[in-house]
Amino acid sequence: MKNRITVTIADHEYTLVAEEDESYIRRVAQFVDQQIEQVQAGSRLSLADSAILACANIADLYYKEQSAGENLRRQVKEGVEEATKLKLELSEAKREIFKLQQNRK
Repeated sequence: MKNRITVTIADHEYTLVAEEDESYIRRVAQFVDQQIEQVQAGSRLSLADSAILACANIADLYYKEQSAGENLRRQVKEGVEEATKLKLELSEAKREIFKLQQNRK
């Protein structure tokens, strides 16, 4: 179900249509608004220029987070591979212990 949510970004009202819930959309709008405010702070940039620079900042954050996510996936994959390797080694060690115990009898 699509939700229509009116938000304020840079002192302008926008109606957004999204499937996500209202609180999420409001958080997104607030984040965008904050990014524009940070760019505009102490500058004489137009709203359009501020919005473009804010978009560049948001894209930078997005790509950094995407890279961090890829690094985490790689680390998890390596961890799973190491755990699988250790599991095999443990199985082999258990078999060897069993053989040694059988030879004692």
